[in-house]
Amino acid sequence: MDRPQFRASFLHPRFWALWLGLGLLWLTVQLPYRVLLVLGRGLGALMYRVAGSRRHIARRNLELCFPQLSEAERERLLRDNFASTGIAFFEMAMSWWWPKARLAKLAHIEGLEYLQQEGQGVILMALHFTTLEIGAALLGQRQTIDGMYREHKNPLFDFVQRRGRERHNQDASAIEREDIRAMLKVLRAGRAIWYAPDQDYGPKQSIFVPLFGVTAATVTATTKFARLGKARVVPFTQERLADGSGYRLVVHPPLADFPGESEEADCLRINQWIEQAVSACPAQYLWAHRRFKTRPEGEPRLYKRKK
Repeated sequence: MDRPQFRASFLHPRFWALWLGLGLLWLTVQLPYRVLLVLGRGLGALMYRVAGSRRHIARRNLELCFPQLSEAERERLLRDNFASTGIAFFEMAMSWWWPKARLAKLAHIEGLEYLQQEGQGVILMALHFTTLEIGAALLGQRQTIDGMYREHKNPLFDFVQRRGRERHNQDASAIEREDIRAMLKVLRAGRAIWYAPDQDYGPKQSIFVPLFGVTAATVTATTKFARLGKARVVPFTQERLADGSGYRLVVHPPLADFPGESEEADCLRINQWIEQAVSACPAQYLWAHRRFKTRPEGEPRLYKRKK
């Protein structure tokens, strides 16, 4: 895709409220990092109170995935998760607008050599942690990574978001999520592409395998992309460090013998890896997504119907 371009239509009065909000956010993220962490936790506490539907989804996910925890332990984890989500709002702005040198000081990267092996494409298998935006930015400063992309409905926000993301990867390309041919072309060219297989995209491209002991619709695309793109699957995780020193980014060794004997075996293997990664840092995972929305025929819904 072409680089985003500023348009005169962005100055139309219908965008003025968004421009004001973006300006206030830009000013706020000039504050010291530790102050932004405090503000983010406060925002998360507010979101916990007002975002009732998302709170119910996250609470239900924690019940399903961590039944061994007491109700009090899950409630504490839920509040910590909303705090992490509030911080993520400022991390998004930091990744878009902080000077690159200031941002780079927060990165503690391990395993970069697994991305720097030439000759074969890489599916950088990531997860939807709340630190997703800043994790991709920090890694992108060190290694060119292409990304799957879905255009935002608001054209001004889409422009700001794409410009903020792509400034860390001047040689990278943004690929429409449905453009499978372009993705395979990138992989066959020996490049790396960010991809997350941990959400519910419906039954069409998925099969049902367990995740945290719950039957979950799991996309089979990872297997297809690896096989058709002749690519390695390299897991990637990021974590916001509790001491306020920044972020631990880990590029893990490539999955051995992948793809395997069947799509079902591959999906189960991926879900088992997801369980390990999420269990290591549960408060920073995006629990507000209806991960178990799609059910096998005949099974009851696991979430309340939307009002």
